[in-house]
Amino acid sequence: MITKIGVALSVTILLASPCLAQDRTSQKFLKEAIEGNFAEVQMGQLAQKQGNSDGVRSFGQMLEKDHSDANKKAVDVAKSLGMTPPTEPSKKQKADYEKMTKMSGAQFDKAFAVHMVADHKKDIKEYERASKLKDAAGPYAVETLPVLRKHLDAAQALNSAKSATSSPAVIAVPAPAAGVPAPAPEITDGQQAR
Repeated sequence: MITKIGVALSVTILLASPCLAQDRTSQKFLKEAIEGNFAEVQMGQLAQKQGNSDGVRSFGQMLEKDHSDANKKAVDVAKSLGMTPPTEPSKKQKADYEKMTKMSGAQFDKAFAVHMVADHKKDIKEYERASKLKDAAGPYAVETLPVLRKHLDAAQALNSAKSATSSPAVIAVPAPAAGVPAPAPEITDGQQAR
């Protein structure tokens, strides 16, 4: 009798293990997604306040709105999985924010654009992995991916614009050699060019 109960319990544990691993993976993803959304909302607000260019300020506005919306959904998904969602960004995200608060003008715009490109590339990879999850976290990831890709495209455009304005192209035009007179005006059909 004890052997049958032991076998039944072992089978139950083995069958439950993939579910537990799935739950841990989903909870880890949702925890990081919610923290990331909080961080992006704060960065968006900071960009609106300290951005030097209209592009950075409008990108900040988009970040704040889109990540606020995404966070409401992520929190609902976390609660549906029996998880207590985080209420603020991670320590690293807070440190990144603090670093950005000390910048202004063109320095802020450049650092912000670079940070947004790197951050959204990392997020897209995480969301692509999570999109394969079989619980409610998977559909949340799938639904959010197009927004993250839109943000990455916008951040890359900002980054390119900042690179273009920070290092203007210089076209070298050779000067005439010393002592060489300027070319004479061209004459066509007996008429001198003006």
